[in-house]
Amino acid sequence: MSHLPIGVFDSGVGGLSVLNALREALPHERFVYFADTAHAPYGERGDAYVAGRTRAVARHLLERHQIKALVVACNTATAAAIHELRAEHPALPVVGVEPALKPAVAISRTGHIAVIATRGTVESRKFESLRASLAAQAVFSIVPCDGLAGAIERDDAAQIGSLSQRYLEAAGVFGSAPGQIDTLVLGCTHYPFIADELRRHAGAAVRFIDTGAPVAQQARRLLSQAEVLAEAGDGGVALLCSGAPDALDAAAARWLRLPAERAAAVA
Repeated sequence: MSHLPIGVFDSGVGGLSVLNALREALPHERFVYFADTAHAPYGERGDAYVAGRTRAVARHLLERHQIKALVVACNTATAAAIHELRAEHPALPVVGVEPALKPAVAISRTGHIAVIATRGTVESRKFESLRASLAAQAVFSIVPCDGLAGAIERDDAAQIGSLSQRYLEAAGVFGSAPGQIDTLVLGCTHYPFIADELRRHAGAAVRFIDTGAPVAQQARRLLSQAEVLAEAGDGGVALLCSGAPDALDAAAARWLRLPAERAAAVA
């Protein structure tokens, strides 16, 4: 099974940040990336809807592409459906993502941490359980960023700038002095792509934490454990989307330097 591809799934183009980390950590693997753009954004929809879409995409990737593992590169889908996926497909290695609160606690010096994410993520039971488990170790400023993932999908620079400023101002005062926020958790896979814009508002001294590298390490561990890790080959990426492929093509070319016009639309 080592020659079979790994499925990577997000509601849109944000999961390309996770795919990028996976390709760096697993250079011999083949990947099938599915962007559910016809049903995005997930972060502003209910759990039942997101879980239904997540299960449908997983079935498509298993039946049509015979994936050997699945990476749910979406915080909202992980929170809403990761337990259902693992129950429905017990033999399939499944890796999810979640806002990196634990790594943030480990590196913060002031003990004040901001978390920006979609509303679906921060209002989920999974996220609240994680935050509550760390409440004694840090003060968290949680900001649901309505519309930001959508602006990144559209590559709308003006709205990205406006929303980034609004949400980071809502988080509080950033800096290294006592009581100031010195660590920012990027709790949506879209946000690493606008790190430079976020940096303008948070300041150069603030540390950013995202989930790409830890997810890639976990995927490698599970593949090795299942003895399906590809040890040779040039790898490769196939792009799929449920909506028009233009945005995915443009994002993959811009952020992953993949050839343009390669995404296939899936009904």
